[in-house]
Amino acid sequence: MAHHALSSQESYNPNHLLDILLGKMQLKNDAALSRALEVAPPVISKIRHHRLPVGASLLIRMHEVTGMSIRDLRDLMGDRRTKYRLSDAQGRPKPGDVNAQAAGKPVQSASPTADTMASAGHTRTDPAAQANDAGNDVKPDTRN
Repeated sequence: MAHHALSSQESYNPNHLLDILLGKMQLKNDAALSRALEVAPPVISKIRHHRLPVGASLLIRMHEVTGMSIRDLRDLMGDRRTKYRLSDAQGRPKPGDVNAQAAGKPVQSASPTADTMASAGHTRTDPAAQANDAGNDVKPDTRN
């Protein structure tokens, strides 16, 4: 059975949160709660059985429906964490982009352009492409 990291905290109890919501909203059961929160009934069941954590989107929906603060909702389920940790890589620009932006140069794309291809000794064999490179609007002969 897969458990999420939050369930390893001894104080984590999403059942308490769900029971408080049932009472506050004067609902009879989890099916009514799932309708009120506009989630599928198995979501509530999985949360009760510690197979699914109470996610951010569900916490926001609980906040919208009940008017309770997110902090209060998290406290009710025993989530006492105060910091939200993101990956070190999230939100950081790519190393190449940082150097180019710091120097005030535009970031170049990875695909070669006609100019870079020509400077590397590559020539275009398509007559229409050659005409377009020269600035002419010559269409290739498509008659058979």
